[in-house]
Amino acid sequence: ARRSAPAARRHGKRGAGAMKPIALRIAAEHPSFAGHFPGRPLLPGVVLLAEVLEAVLRDPGLAATVGPAPRLAVAKFLVPVGPGAELSLRFETTATALRFQVARGDTLAASGHFERAAAAPASAFET
Repeated sequence: ARRSAPAARRHGKRGAGAMKPIALRIAAEHPSFAGHFPGRPLLPGVVLLAEVLEAVLRDPGLAATVGPAPRLAVAKFLVPVGPGAELSLRFETTATALRFQVARGDTLAASGHFERAAAAPASAFET
């Protein structure tokens, strides 16, 4: 059964920390499809998470939210992602997390969140 993202979540309108979607295309010739799985290539979840993290690290604001050692707290894979998939990444910052959603059209493919980085103590910057 296909799961559709609720309208408010799908369009990133849940909170003040929501931002516009980031487009992501998974190349049909991506090397992770070789042998995963013969006859029905699927993108491994770890590769999808790596793409999400790369998108976070390319954005200075999001990168600051997760800090220098991002910690993945939760990841859910809801539908398979195949070669040539056109995906949309959305992020939302909360008091405790950086939430993400990966959608394929109106279908939620994956979701989860990274823990927010702890603020460095002021004494760490004193000389």
